[in-house]
Amino acid sequence: MSDVMQGAVAIVTGGGTGIGAAVVRRLAARGVSCVINYANSRDEAEALAAEVGQGAIAVQADIVGDAACRALALAATEAFGRIDFLVNNAGKTKFAAHEDLDALDAEDFLDIYRLNAIAPFQMVRACAPALRASPMGAVVNVASVAGVFGMGSSVAYAASKGALVTMTKSLARVLAPEIRVNAVAPGYVATGWYEKKLGEEGFAKLNAKVASSVPMGFATGPDDVAGPIEMLLDPMSRAMTGEVLLLDGGGHLDVALSQRPGRDG
Repeated sequence: MSDVMQGAVAIVTGGGTGIGAAVVRRLAARGVSCVINYANSRDEAEALAAEVGQGAIAVQADIVGDAACRALALAATEAFGRIDFLVNNAGKTKFAAHEDLDALDAEDFLDIYRLNAIAPFQMVRACAPALRASPMGAVVNVASVAGVFGMGSSVAYAASKGALVTMTKSLARVLAPEIRVNAVAPGYVATGWYEKKLGEEGFAKLNAKVASSVPMGFATGPDDVAGPIEMLLDPMSRAMTGEVLLLDGGGHLDVALSQRPGRDG
């Protein structure tokens, strides 16, 4: 029996590393051809495309620019003739204590907002005609618990992810019934970015600290986020749109969550 997703096409922004790469691997295993977008991680994106097969291609595009978003969508349709899924995964932050009101300026907010909120909107707009033509058009935005609870790496980051959560609901309403739009909201995710920053020992200590502070007792990894993204894209989830799934090992159940450091990227 063939997989209903076999032959579908997905664009994954920031798809060469971390959560994006985990999504690509999962979708490729389902027979989906992936357009792996990257801004700077060319080697990783091209290696991943070769690894997963299914005709996957790596496409450079700085999606902060609307023209780049339209070019990325065009690259997908020219290569495969369709777009069925869009995963808005690319994002950025600046680390700044929330109580330090002088740690951020207007440009910090705008810089983060451009990639975390405006770029996903531009990508949806660029892909909308092809997604509408698909029998299973779906978008998943990668938000954050920071945007739900007003916490995380900085006020600017939390504000941008909060905007993405709200935009998910707005777009789910106006793009129905042809396109479903959902979001995932991870907490801390144990990606290679942290390992490079902290070293192997520091990374292990951080993961252990997070694991000890959440009900599920483990640090969420990229595949723990990619699995729910795959589920939201799957046509079996056709009744779900405008939803935001919290993926933090149950950390949001703790009323003191916002007082603990190291909870998200």
